Amino acid sequence: MFAGKTVIDVHGHMSAPPHFRAHAYNLVALRTPDSNIGMTPELMKGPLDRHLRLLDSHNIDVQLISPRPVAMMHWEQPFLVEAWTRGTNDVIAEQCRLHPTRFAGIAQLNQNAELDTSNCVAELERCVRELGFVGAILNPDPGGDRRTPGMNDPYWFPLYAKAQELDATLIVHPSISRDPRLAIIPHSYQYNNLTEETLATLLLEHSDVFERFPKLRIVICHCGGALRRMPERGEPMDAVLQEHGTANLVGASGEQAGGSGVSKGITRERHAKDLSKNLFFDTCAYDPHYLGAAIRQRGPARMVFGTEVPGSGSDMLNPLNGKMADDVLALIDGFEFLTQADKLAIVHDTPLRIFPLLEKKLAAAV
Repeated sequence: MFAGKTVIDVHGHMSAPPHFRAHAYNLVALRTPDSNIGMTPELMKGPLDRHLRLLDSHNIDVQLISPRPVAMMHWEQPFLVEAWTRGTNDVIAEQCRLHPTRFAGIAQLNQNAELDTSNCVAELERCVRELGFVGAILNPDPGGDRRTPGMNDPYWFPLYAKAQELDATLIVHPSISRDPRLAIIPHSYQYNNLTEETLATLLLEHSDVFERFPKLRIVICHCGGALRRMPERGEPMDAVLQEHGTANLVGASGEQAGGSGVSKGITRERHAKDLSKNLFFDTCAYDPHYLGAAIRQRGPARMVFGTEVPGSGSDMLNPLNGKMADDVLALIDGFEFLTQADKLAIVHDTPLRIFPLLEKKLAAAV
């Protein structure tokens, strides 16, 4: 709890015993589709007990759990991806059934670079209507080769239409990259997260996706990828100040730049679309300076609490506060530039608002 309200973490991934990944390897090696992974409550107890213990230590009451993105296998052949996706979602559903007040499901989609997203519609509908999930993970580069159309392309429209119809929220989280240039970089999926999330943010901001699908809600993980280095005229320098009623828009300096000649385009002002009901960013960043900058740029009203606990930050201590690096609640609570209302919005109010299926699920679980 935080200030008497439930803390809702929108960025969590499932915990499972080694048998789960062994099943995945067998699918790849034997080339025989099998969606019955055989995860009994007894097998899952150890990993889930640890998972819940870490949630408790981080003061997280409810977590949306999704597949581990690096294990979604979207680059494999469609018949294998289909079986792995269905089996993974069944395991997530079982974990939510075992702990209905702590977990809510976020579906894996059977994405594949060879198929458009109409292929994913049936599984999304099954997960929402039959398994009680509240959203789905969207991988913007399922082939891991940067050849999939951008998120503004009609390639994605069947999935967007179904998500809007179901009132399900989509969470953008990339998987692996097979770019050979990244071979010497350890954990190169983290670099892929940065680039793909940044591109997704820009394409959605500069396209007509939300005009076509006005009730669609999308969350982009890790603060939306790379942050803005160069402000443009007409946008706030600090969105927190703007939300609190302080005017701080970037204006003209009286000078024009442009190298050897003056460019008329240099004076353009940005007139951003209002995406406050459609496009959001989670707080899964463990550097407090980065996270603070992200909240100032995106604005508290468009940030939703996300931690990825347990994950890559659970075995590290933040030397600035002596807590686990992924104790994001402690980071947010320490930001003096945020009001108590801002903090409550991030950790409770906004997650409930943009995941309407979650509110219904939690009410039914009590």
